[in-house]
Amino acid sequence: MIERIYILENVDPVIFYGVNNSNMQLIKTLFPKLRIVARGNIMKVIGDEVESESFLKKIREVEKYCEEFNSLSEEVIVDIIKGKGPAIVKQENLIIHGMNGKPITARTENQQRLVKAFEENDLVFATGPAGSGKTFIAIALAVKALKNKEVRKIILSRPAVEAGEKLGFLPGEMKDKLDPYLQPLYDALQDMLPTAKLKEYIENNVIQIAPLAFMRGRTLNDAIIILDEAQNTTTHQIKMFLTRLGMNAKMIVTGDITQIDLPPSIQSGLIQAMRILNGVEGIGRVEFSKKDIVRHKLVQRIVDAYDKFDKKEKESKKKDPISNN
Repeated sequence: MIERIYILENVDPVIFYGVNNSNMQLIKTLFPKLRIVARGNIMKVIGDEVESESFLKKIREVEKYCEEFNSLSEEVIVDIIKGKGPAIVKQENLIIHGMNGKPITARTENQQRLVKAFEENDLVFATGPAGSGKTFIAIALAVKALKNKEVRKIILSRPAVEAGEKLGFLPGEMKDKLDPYLQPLYDALQDMLPTAKLKEYIENNVIQIAPLAFMRGRTLNDAIIILDEAQNTTTHQIKMFLTRLGMNAKMIVTGDITQIDLPPSIQSGLIQAMRILNGVEGIGRVEFSKKDIVRHKLVQRIVDAYDKFDKKEKESKKKDPISNN
């Protein structure tokens, strides 16, 4: 009789053990000669050496499946332990599996172009309207690279365009003041990573979510770095950000040039950067359109309506410039 310890490193124990520990109870049933105790991410197995080795080998396979698909069913456990191998349906344009095994795919042509541009370049600009999936796909690519151990960390950033007087009136510490600006990034991550794993990554700085101002003075190595809402950067800010790129690192810069919140006197750094860097080797560019909007079907209609309204306003000012002054 020997005692062996197995540590679940890459999965959320809640998902692995199942609802009311149903998965764990099934595993115990499939290894009746062993005494198995599980607590947190630690599993202790006591029994015959050969049987224990067989158990550890199969549990590694089960954990690997759970890590990849973010889900684990009793059928899958039985198939793996019985040596059949789970039936896996190949998903076209799959990036990763999100929570509950939901496949996250590049659904539109431009989303697929972003995936390809990311593979072929170290810096990619992705611009287009809200809801076109540019930020979501960018974060999915970063999570995939982290899971595949291609990088050691993910760094997500946004400019806090109102981080002046208004920020001071918000309650709480600096993190509490800034979190509302960064919440869309948290939302995307929560669709892709188990809660416990995401919390661990953030606490250990494997995933860093910070305002753009916090990037100054850093060199970012072995990382995927994403700058969201880049249309609201100044020319100095985006130059500072782009020059943070370190060894074995990639950047994706996303933005919507129709939603610039900067004062009229300040030029968008994103627009200037794309103009200056146009044609530079190693830099990709993907322009999303209204056809890429993958939110509720009403979102595309709303964008269309505002575009028509803006067009009429511009035509009206051209026809009667005096009355509009």
